Amino acid sequence: MISTKGRYALRLMIDIAAYSNGGVVSLKDISSRQGISIKYLEQVVALLTRSHLLVSVRGNNGGYRLVKDPKDYSVLEILNAAEGTLAPVSCLQTEVNTCPRALGCATIDFWKGFYKTVNDYVGSVSLEELATKERAKIGNDYNI
Repeated sequence: MISTKGRYALRLMIDIAAYSNGGVVSLKDISSRQGISIKYLEQVVALLTRSHLLVSVRGNNGGYRLVKDPKDYSVLEILNAAEGTLAPVSCLQTEVNTCPRALGCATIDFWKGFYKTVNDYVGSVSLEELATKERAKIGNDYNI
């Protein structure tokens, strides 16, 4: 299961991609649009900046901006920064499986296939795709 931190990291990155117009986006603005507390967003941006997905810009007009173009981010990259791994079982969380039952495990091949399928799908979706959908929603938000 993806944690709240992972879900919020993805929402934050989509928000920046959709609203930055090449500039920076403040946590206050993200908080307002996404309904996430600034305090929680601060924890999430710390993970994303440590993973070199975001850069912080200080000052009165400061905020956060993407390090690269939205098309160059995969959702997998973002979720891995927030979650560490999307492994469905603990024995697949590291490169080398150290589980003492790994060689005789009746389910390990299933879990490896499941993990690969999830990673393949999540890795195939770009931040740009999700930001484009977000921008489309912005354009269809009419009040009369």
